[in-house]
Amino acid sequence: MATIKSKYLGELRTESVHVKSDNKIITDAPLDNNGKGEAFSPTDLLCSALGSCMMTIIGILARREEIDLTSVTYEITKVMSANPRKVSEIHINFDMKGVKASDIQVEKLKRAASTCPVALSLDPSVKQIVDFKFN
Repeated sequence: MATIKSKYLGELRTESVHVKSDNKIITDAPLDNNGKGEAFSPTDLLCSALGSCMMTIIGILARREEIDLTSVTYEITKVMSANPRKVSEIHINFDMKGVKASDIQVEKLKRAASTCPVALSLDPSVKQIVDFKFN
């Protein structure tokens, strides 16, 4: 059974539906690639998937270690290259200020991020630059 069902809406837009939950995502081509830039682009979703996956794996570890992550935020910056046009770098900056964790736990959290399935699935030519700010 399919996990996602998608369709082309025209005007360089797609709609994807998560079959189990019926949640929808619209994509739009970015302004610099003939689109309107009014929604996530497919490459934005790729970068968002990496950040979300890292945060999820960090969250699994934090739950086990009884570390509260409710104050954590993160920002993602996508860097595109040309010829071929592709994502060349993904910068993720985790703001972990306020997280109470030992030095050992901090290292575990950082390591957990790099083991997420999306990080491991990306081609090595896509640079993953991840920064953690504690305190």
